Amino acid sequence: MESRKTNNMTSTLYEQDYYLWLEKTSSLLRDGRLSELDIPHLIEEIEDMGRSEKKAVKSNLIIILMHLLKYKYQPEKRSNSWLLTIFEHRRRLRDDFADSPSLKRYFDEVFEQCYKDARISAAIETGLPTETFPKQSPFTPEEALNADYLPE
Repeated sequence: MESRKTNNMTSTLYEQDYYLWLEKTSSLLRDGRLSELDIPHLIEEIEDMGRSEKKAVKSNLIIILMHLLKYKYQPEKRSNSWLLTIFEHRRRLRDDFADSPSLKRYFDEVFEQCYKDARISAAIETGLPTETFPKQSPFTPEEALNADYLPE
């Protein structure tokens, strides 16, 4: 009965003070007090973390591809700001893949869809017709990640 009461308290804590719930959950895990864990919310948080990691991969990839398109199709407007953006988002992906190598598979899976989104974003941002940009990515996944690659 004590365990059920504790679970209800941690579940209520989750709804009232998320950060305190995180601290309590990590303490319970560290102490091996597994029966006192708020399992449903813990599962939800772990699943959300996975979704968040995937969203970050997609977001960073779209930004890289959009800036590579702008760099390739608007050479007269190239700037250090664009270069910095490309560098920064490549760095983020490199760091993500170092921490979670399995995310690289996800990157490969969503590459074409991200390119489609980047193509539309590039058209909106540049004011160029969408048809200016190829329907299929002119960049490979490897080029998108390659710190030394810039399209000419």
